[in-house]
Amino acid sequence: MLSFLVAEHGALTAPQPLTLGEAQQRAVARSRQLGAQDQAITAAYEMAVAAGQRPDPVLKVGIDNLPVSGSDRLSLGHDFMTMRRMGLSQELTGADKLHWRSVRYQIEGDKARAQKDVALAAIERDTAIAWLTVFYSEQMASAVAAQVTVSRQEIAAAEAVYRGGRGSAADILAARSALLALDDRASEVQRRQRAAHTMLARWTGEDTPVAGTPDIERIRLDPAALDTDLALHPQMAVLNQQADLAQADANLARANQHTDWSVEVAFQQRGSVYSNMLSVGISVPLQWDRKNRQDRDLAAKLALVEQTKAERDEMLREHIAETHSMLIAWQSGQERIARYTHESLPLAAEHSQVVLAAYRAGQATLANVLAARRGELELRLQSLEVALETARLWAQLNFLFPEGAAAQHSATINHQEAK
Repeated sequence: MLSFLVAEHGALTAPQPLTLGEAQQRAVARSRQLGAQDQAITAAYEMAVAAGQRPDPVLKVGIDNLPVSGSDRLSLGHDFMTMRRMGLSQELTGADKLHWRSVRYQIEGDKARAQKDVALAAIERDTAIAWLTVFYSEQMASAVAAQVTVSRQEIAAAEAVYRGGRGSAADILAARSALLALDDRASEVQRRQRAAHTMLARWTGEDTPVAGTPDIERIRLDPAALDTDLALHPQMAVLNQQADLAQADANLARANQHTDWSVEVAFQQRGSVYSNMLSVGISVPLQWDRKNRQDRDLAAKLALVEQTKAERDEMLREHIAETHSMLIAWQSGQERIARYTHESLPLAAEHSQVVLAAYRAGQATLANVLAARRGELELRLQSLEVALETARLWAQLNFLFPEGAAAQHSATINHQEAK
């Protein structure tokens, strides 16, 4: 009873196998980067409101014309020129400047939101790659382990045949050498398997087994509309916002060509026998060298706009070329997997069976059997390597956009075409 309870407790506390979708959900839920992007979005939108407000009025308090010598030294009410002054000054910032200052931070918020989509897509993609690496490394480990079991059986059979006087010591040595080679291959596969589990745990938070079989034969995006979809990729959205940000800076520089006036009102109190005073003033900055300051600042900002647009267009071309290359490689990988599955692997298995039957009939040596087994294993591992590489390409293509964003992007495309 006690052993049953211990076993049941161990089953309950052991990490539950994760499907690909569950691993991605856990990685997204525990990501600190997404939370940081949320704070950046909030900060930018808050600043957009603050930047659209006029500067605070300035309270000015002072004493004018205070005597420092003579009989009225340091007196506040005896000299008719001495005044206690209190005033307010307000900068009258242009509405266009306030608008573009606010818009600039709104674009910063939109850019941070696009960067969050980039981070989300990267988390889902990298988690998928880690999950797929675990899945296929376990397939490789199983294939090698099965071959190790068969190799041990072949050693036992070779020793039995040798004791019966029908075999040779060379066959036993060859079988043992083959087992040592398999043990070495098993160590390498186990190293890769542990490394894969470590990387998956980096995203999910714990070392968990994987469950389910990945469907790498189709992607969420339409290959025929790939160029249009890539124009709305989150990374391109970031570059679009960067271009809008540069344009907002240029618009603000253009607005800065118009000076902001300041208005000041002050009340001045003199001695009781003298009348009080009221002062009103206006301050106007003088743009003495506008062609070398304001105009050049605007020219610089306009040049940055063109630079940002050119870099965005170049990045889009590069992104399109890379994605099409990955699509071609993924499709080629699909063809190779099908060839391995339906032709190469069945043929290798049949060849191993034929050689084994010939060995049992005394028409082949144990070395021939070991070579056929080794060739079959190598072919199976090659097929799994191809499947893993194809799966990684699938993850990069399938998670170009965050999960659930494909419909949103399609709707955006349709909306833009309608406009």
